[in-house]
Amino acid sequence: MKTLLLAHDFDETSELALDKAIELAGKLAAKIVVAHVYSLPVYTFPEGSSLIPSAEDAARLADAAQRSLDQVLERRRATPGVEISGVLRAGVPDEEICRLADEIGADMIVIGTHRRGAVARALLGSVAQRVVRAAKVPVLTLRGPQPG
Repeated sequence: MKTLLLAHDFDETSELALDKAIELAGKLAAKIVVAHVYSLPVYTFPEGSSLIPSAEDAARLADAAQRSLDQVLERRRATPGVEISGVLRAGVPDEEICRLADEIGADMIVIGTHRRGAVARALLGSVAQRVVRAAKVPVLTLRGPQPG
């Protein structure tokens, strides 16, 4: 394995997954690509009209996401022996993660999972679950801390 793709959504679970990816990459002499995928909010109203963000709002969201990704990378770049880079994408998270894995030739995707209950999973779905189903490469899922 030469390239690990780590999906990061700026929460504690993603940080724990990144720790494990760094440990694994160190043992395999692999590099890590940390990816964050954000979606632009679109509001649809019952009468059928929609509200989409302005170009300025979209740019602000992209800038904030990039700053957060840069902070994640800055905290980890000093890890000896592990090359870490980042990619920011806009779109549907599971689709973009799988697309990026193909583009960079990732050998594995690493993603944290949240400990949601069955009802929350049924209603909201899970990015990690959709990545596991759609990915063409192995996916390592790591469970986050138990919610309080």
